[in-house]
Amino acid sequence: MKIPLLDLQAQYQTVKQEIDEAIARVVSSQRFILSEEVAALEQEVASYTGVPYAVGVASGTDALILALHALGIGPGDRVITTPFTFFASAEGISVLGATPVFVDIDPATYNIDPDKIEKLLRESSIENRASIKAIIPVHLYGQCADMDRIMDIAKRYDLKVVEDCAQAIGAVYKGKKAGSFGDAGAFSFFPSKNLGGFGDGGMLVSSDGSLIERVRSLRVHGSAKQYLHAEVGYNSRLDSLQAAVLRVKLKKLDSWLKGRQDIARRYNEAFAPLGMQVPGVFEGNTHTYHQYTVAVDDRDAFRKHLDERGVAGRVYYPVPLHLQQCYKDLGYQKGSFPVSERLAEKVISLPVYPELSAEAIGHVIRTVEEFM
Repeated sequence: MKIPLLDLQAQYQTVKQEIDEAIARVVSSQRFILSEEVAALEQEVASYTGVPYAVGVASGTDALILALHALGIGPGDRVITTPFTFFASAEGISVLGATPVFVDIDPATYNIDPDKIEKLLRESSIENRASIKAIIPVHLYGQCADMDRIMDIAKRYDLKVVEDCAQAIGAVYKGKKAGSFGDAGAFSFFPSKNLGGFGDGGMLVSSDGSLIERVRSLRVHGSAKQYLHAEVGYNSRLDSLQAAVLRVKLKKLDSWLKGRQDIARRYNEAFAPLGMQVPGVFEGNTHTYHQYTVAVDDRDAFRKHLDERGVAGRVYYPVPLHLQQCYKDLGYQKGSFPVSERLAEKVISLPVYPELSAEAIGHVIRTVEEFM
């Protein structure tokens, strides 16, 4: 039995007619960039996340870059984030000429540890503390970071907060959706995401109308009015075909998330008694399980066992960002962030998409039980 990590073909079959009709509608209109489809999706995502405003952009990475740019982050500034994440979380900082400052993670949730953020700020020199302008908490694998603590720290130290929600659309923290806490929230619509398009796409959400207006200008070359450029911007526009596809999928999102949560619950019940580290869920959180990620001591042997039995397993992320070659000049080394480094050698993600059959779920469980 072959069980992929994700089966987008199976998902497509559940919404094929609606998506095909949506694509045909865009093709018939011949309006492919920033049309009414994009405007409608912006309104729908804003409403879904519980914020007043949203701006569609070309990717989740661009959403981070444009948010930071609009907040005034640039050369000489430093931004706190996690080393245990996809590269874009730090890349967005570096692209603007700012410097990422890494902080280790909580070993149960895999998210940035607020205690370590506080420690870094408290122990920094006055000069170094003054150069730190923002925090990017990453809601990794589909669960929000501890936003009460992070927002409290940000308020006391006068820091901006840009939530990296690329993996966490629909995640809830103490009754509020991911993206609704900070100055801005950045979402990715990469095809493999829980809300994925048919190509790249992203969105920035915020309660700050002036920030949103600046991002709207930045995404079209720094132009609020055609051919008049107030500043140098970007070409970062969400296209209408992606918006039309995403509008169909957004209506299904909550039911798809429930399917993931039901599978994760079955996995937890089966795996926790085996002594395996299953995903820890922070109190007050609703996890959306973009990935169902466990930690295993002998990951190579475990991965080989999965492969032999047809179960896909994938490692997110094997090399923490502070150990990447491009960040060598930051001065971090092996041992700088022991929790991230240890988990990078142990974590592996298992199939958890809602189209998984009962037979497939049972096969995954039996395969893991055999190894353990």
